Amino acid sequence: MSVGSKKGSVIFSGFRALGLYSNHLSHVVRYHKKHQEFYVVTSVGKCFHTYNVKKLGIVAVSNALPEDIAYLAADRMLVFVAHGARVTAFAKNKEAVHTYIGHGADVHLLLPFGDHVISVDRDNSVIIWDVDSEEEYLQITFDKATFEVSAVMHPSTYLNKILLGSTQGGLQLWNIKSNKLLYSFSGWGSGVTVLQQTPAVDVVGVGLTSGQIIIHNIKYDESLMKFQQDWGPVTAISFRTDGHPVMAAGSPLGHIGLWDLEDKKLIGQMRDAHSTAIAGLSYLHAEPLLITNGADNAIRVWIFDAPGGGGRLLRCRMGHSAPPTKIRHHGQNGQQILSAGQDGTLQSFSTVHERFNKSLGHGSVNKKKSKKKGLKYDALKLPAITTFASETARQSDWDGIIACHRGNVTATTWNYQKTSMGAHKLEPERFGKNRALNVHATAADITSCGNFVVIALSSGHVDVYNMQSGFHRGHYGQDKAHDGPVRGIAVDGLNQLTISVGADKLLKVWKFKSKELVHTAVLSASPAATLLHRDSGMLAISLDDFTVNILDMETRRVVRKFCGHRGQVNDMTFSPDGRWLITAAMDCTIRTWDLPTGCLVDCFLVDAAVVSVTMSPTGDFLASSHVDSLGIYLWSNNSLCSMVSLRPLPSDYEPTVVTLPGSCPVEDGDDDEEDTPSEEMIEYISPEQLDERLVTLSLLPDSRWKNLLHLDIIKKRNKPKEPPKVAKAAPFFIPTVAGLVPQFAVSEGNGAEGRSKVVNFGVLAQKSTFYGTLEQAWISNDYAAPARLLKEMGPSAIDSELRGLAPDVGGAVEVMQSFLRMVGSMLDSKRDFDLAQAYLALFLKLHLRMISQEPELMEEAWKVSERLKETWTNMQTLFNQSLCLLAYTKSALL
Repeated sequence: MSVGSKKGSVIFSGFRALGLYSNHLSHVVRYHKKHQEFYVVTSVGKCFHTYNVKKLGIVAVSNALPEDIAYLAADRMLVFVAHGARVTAFAKNKEAVHTYIGHGADVHLLLPFGDHVISVDRDNSVIIWDVDSEEEYLQITFDKATFEVSAVMHPSTYLNKILLGSTQGGLQLWNIKSNKLLYSFSGWGSGVTVLQQTPAVDVVGVGLTSGQIIIHNIKYDESLMKFQQDWGPVTAISFRTDGHPVMAAGSPLGHIGLWDLEDKKLIGQMRDAHSTAIAGLSYLHAEPLLITNGADNAIRVWIFDAPGGGGRLLRCRMGHSAPPTKIRHHGQNGQQILSAGQDGTLQSFSTVHERFNKSLGHGSVNKKKSKKKGLKYDALKLPAITTFASETARQSDWDGIIACHRGNVTATTWNYQKTSMGAHKLEPERFGKNRALNVHATAADITSCGNFVVIALSSGHVDVYNMQSGFHRGHYGQDKAHDGPVRGIAVDGLNQLTISVGADKLLKVWKFKSKELVHTAVLSASPAATLLHRDSGMLAISLDDFTVNILDMETRRVVRKFCGHRGQVNDMTFSPDGRWLITAAMDCTIRTWDLPTGCLVDCFLVDAAVVSVTMSPTGDFLASSHVDSLGIYLWSNNSLCSMVSLRPLPSDYEPTVVTLPGSCPVEDGDDDEEDTPSEEMIEYISPEQLDERLVTLSLLPDSRWKNLLHLDIIKKRNKPKEPPKVAKAAPFFIPTVAGLVPQFAVSEGNGAEGRSKVVNFGVLAQKSTFYGTLEQAWISNDYAAPARLLKEMGPSAIDSELRGLAPDVGGAVEVMQSFLRMVGSMLDSKRDFDLAQAYLALFLKLHLRMISQEPELMEEAWKVSERLKETWTNMQTLFNQSLCLLAYTKSALL
């Protein structure tokens, strides 16, 4: 298995990540002269994404780095990335072309500077690199106690000069060509967080940890104006360059302040532009557009086109700001994935294009109030969604999604088409207003018609509601369905049965409409969750002992038990045809079980445990979400486009780690050496005979033997209406002899003139090759050669050969006996059974009278008849056994 395990997964290979847009690092804006278009580059962990500003469509995803990106910067040609103690330069937004190694600590600041790039590490070393040669041009080291570098910039028009800011508050202007400190600025008693060039020469915007923003002239060392924001340290500064003297400043609370530089006052506030700190903001050159990004996994473009100075949201790309808790495909086309996150939002991600993404928003206690006041008040927020179910059947008429919330008894409906929370909050009246019972919804399912929803509670109750009206339509059991919390609930495809499993280790099957209990089964351990594949009627139940049971709804019996996980099973999904069950557990494995064989056919490890998995209804992708990861990762199904050999894996199989899509594996030098295609389908070459006791057919086309008895009818039907015409000119190709096996005609040396037109009767008496081999076989008793010759002949040739065996046309009784022995030997070997029958039938048709008159031939024919009867009796026994077994497997209860 070592070769197979080298590859990781046989079925799945990493495709790409969805829903990742930004992290806590500031974005970079680039301008492409040829395209005349702005691009925004954001970091998402180990790689960076490039989007066009016009539509915020993704343009490129860089090759991944072995470590997370710590800082991002760019010039006209290259994107520079700091990771660990290294700096890497990327060309074409994708490929790493330069690596700069020399820092002793992690790099946290970068500044591209003409033909050089400046990097600052945590040990306070500033290194200037030559971009092309990757060599160190200059190194400056500062004392951390007096000047710890926290910001770096190049003042516009200041040749070879850089301005450094420190956590102590001071600034220093250096000439990096002469390696001289030109000037020290005393500072403002607070650490510098941001240095930004203003549209005016010599003037710099300085952001401080105190929340103060200083507009400072570095030529004369004098402050022109000061602003104070009350939201904490300044995280980013940008200046408008389209004729309006406005400065935008970001804060750790996600608010943006807009300051008028002429009137020296605050002219606008953009509250909650992001739910986390503003990581970066930048005005586009000569345009009223502001681009912002934050650690809430969002990129937003704001436009300033309204009076009053405030910006409105023009377009955005946003994912979950906290890891997804559950993902499920929505609809049957496999293009939308619904995802509920710990941030409380329900979102839909498209596998086709980002523009089809939807955010259904955050659950709220009161929709009207939260619209008026916004969701800033925690009292209006609903907790995060723990589980949900969706159905598209009636989604255009009413809500099609039901969701359960953490610790909340109320289940909410959501509308996919309106992209918002729905009209109903489904809660049974039995608890009244007494919320101290600590009852919460644990599971929910929507019927395939989209009319009803079944909700299970931790109290053991299972309730049915109407989706259109939200009315309660009854409950299962006299008082409650289970004695403990209900762990799983499902309704079959025809609304006939409802299945519930509870912590009391009981599985109950109810009639959906009458609520009558029809079946109860005891599970071997307490269940954790259930999943029903409606088309096949297979119910997967994950248990607390890390095993998975498969219950057949038809027979109501456990038909498969899968064990092998070494941690709690977090989620399960079926393949569309119901053949595979894919399970993910806390042991960081994703396992694929083959239901018909009951075997584990694929298993691989991932870096972070999988929280939820879902298989596309079209079978092309598996999607997974992971612990502490904001993205949804797509894995392509290799079996759709190539032959995949699925062999049962042994119980001691050790899976290998497969990196998530969008991250890169650590380069391994041994990969090229081993090129054995272990996972490819091994080509099976069938032997001529599987077993000596089995009868084997010849596999020749039917036309070669099936019509032997009807040749006279065929010849009469195909008789030509007029004689064949002689060709005017000789053919240019080499003449061949007529027959199934092509042979070139051997040309005779004599010309046509020298040939005699008198027929030589000696030619007619000449024995054929087949006749000769039969004569030899009569002596040697080896009948393989004549049988082989017959297989190569066409029906007409076989007919003429068998006619030529009779004594009245030049044959002999011994040769006819030899032919019968040849048929007998074919029956003994049990090969070419169809040919032996056809040849024998034609022989009997042609020479039956002759055989009846010759005792020797009668004796041989009798022997062949006995062999034939014996072979056919054995065949019939095998057929009957097989038919009996098939009938049993179709009708028996497993």
